[in-house]
Amino acid sequence: MIKSLLAATAAAGVAFAALSGGVANAERAVPIPVAAQDVPKTPGLQTAVLAGGCFWGMEAVFERVKGVRNVTSGYAGGAATSATYDQVSTETTRHAEAVKIVFDPAQVSYATLLRVYFSIAHDPTQLNRQGPDSGPSYRSAIFPQTPQQRAVAAAYIAQLGKARAFPAPIVTRLENGGFYPAEAYHQNFYDRNPRHPYIVQWDKPKVAAFKAGFPALAKAI
Repeated sequence: MIKSLLAATAAAGVAFAALSGGVANAERAVPIPVAAQDVPKTPGLQTAVLAGGCFWGMEAVFERVKGVRNVTSGYAGGAATSATYDQVSTETTRHAEAVKIVFDPAQVSYATLLRVYFSIAHDPTQLNRQGPDSGPSYRSAIFPQTPQQRAVAAAYIAQLGKARAFPAPIVTRLENGGFYPAEAYHQNFYDRNPRHPYIVQWDKPKVAAFKAGFPALAKAI
């Protein structure tokens, strides 16, 4: 969200990579190829950490993916001591607004989550901004949790670049850093505030695009 508009409730911006080139309120996913590589399936749950603008919309999309058990909005890439909305909003802490996704690899793969991330959840060609919001906390970044995730993410970015899947270069970075949950009022914000102006303008079209673009992946909620 635009901070000056929503200072009372806090948040961050979201845009949405659509066929129109990242224009908000578009309702179609970017038709990108399936990743050529993937993380091997292992027993138990896995975790992915992705950043791409406001965590409200990112959380809303990934919560609707089959096989995803839990999504937490938070901050990644900076120190624990400064992982608060007020401090991150100063754009001096090196954090990015991010989501931690706990998923069952028997139902959805890491590469599939990345496909949703690049084609629906945000616009990977926008540098340090998403839609109406700007600053490094809104950057496009992947925080691999394992060496295998890092290899798959790097290969997919290269694959999409070679395929010219987007009209501009992908600026998504692979970064290191811990993840720190955001304040309670940010969690499940989309579902708890369906009439919030920011949700209506920026995030509902994104969720609709996910359901339309990936019907087989969408939960029945």
